[in-house]
Amino acid sequence: MRTLCNLFLAVVLGGCAGSIDLQAHRGGRGLLPENTLPAFAHALKIGVTTLELDAAITRDGVVVISHDPVLSPAITRGPDGKWLTQKGPPIYSQTYADLLQYDIGRIDPASKYAEQFPTQRAIDGLRFATLAELFALVAASGDTRVRFSIETKLSPFQRDATVGPEEFVNALLSAIDAHGMRDRVSLQSFDWRTLKIAQQKAPTIPTVYLSAQQKFFDNINAGDRQGSAWTAGLNAREFGDSVARMVNAAGGAAWSPYFRDIDQAKVREAQALGLHVIVWTVNETADIERMLNWKVDGIISDYPDRVRTILAARNLRVR
Repeated sequence: MRTLCNLFLAVVLGGCAGSIDLQAHRGGRGLLPENTLPAFAHALKIGVTTLELDAAITRDGVVVISHDPVLSPAITRGPDGKWLTQKGPPIYSQTYADLLQYDIGRIDPASKYAEQFPTQRAIDGLRFATLAELFALVAASGDTRVRFSIETKLSPFQRDATVGPEEFVNALLSAIDAHGMRDRVSLQSFDWRTLKIAQQKAPTIPTVYLSAQQKFFDNINAGDRQGSAWTAGLNAREFGDSVARMVNAAGGAAWSPYFRDIDQAKVREAQALGLHVIVWTVNETADIERMLNWKVDGIISDYPDRVRTILAARNLRVR
């Protein structure tokens, strides 16, 4: 089935020479408030190939778009208009109506997070969007080609913070099918359990295996000799510490590594196995140029406008 998915991805991601999959990370959070409808609408105007987003499930089963499984104090103001002073409750403990009380239209200027995106344009009054609302926005725009890369946000070590992997996948598939979007979505995750379940329940939907091997987060080497909890039991040692080979064995259509974890040899190894390589999150010009020189298949960026400018200078297409 992966062969079918790879063929599918080669077509929809512009798998021919001179093209690349340009993904707006969280809708392009360097430009507008992350994971919000205005950010996604702006990304469409830039001309991205894929809208990259994160999903969470509310207590009443609504798929909402949120990077964190809990309310983040860096971007969340309560009904009183004040910033949360600590992490809020898990989204799965809230109804969708509960979430609508919170404003996520700007970054707390006093937070360290604000230092990362000083030019983000705030839009006060923004609320958590649903996946259904995003599908409707794109449909209303008339764009029939842009894709959606949906990340399941859950952790094998925080099982009380979200719904379980199977319930998560079921909720996503229900929302996707309600809008007839199976042929325009891919599912990605650091928690490979959800990808394994998705392959069983929806084998035609491409799965994208996220990885990081950094001090701030490592889902590849976080396990013992029995395998990592993040990687659904696969042990990096058994694959010569090759993440590409792990993803290939898992049946993935694409490997999405942190861009600082790879080199040109790893890109070539993965592509030789039939995997697409989609790197995250690449924002600076020199890094974007290097990834393009290595001929990655896709770039996820907080600043899709920067990537688009560089692609134009190189006469590269995004579809």
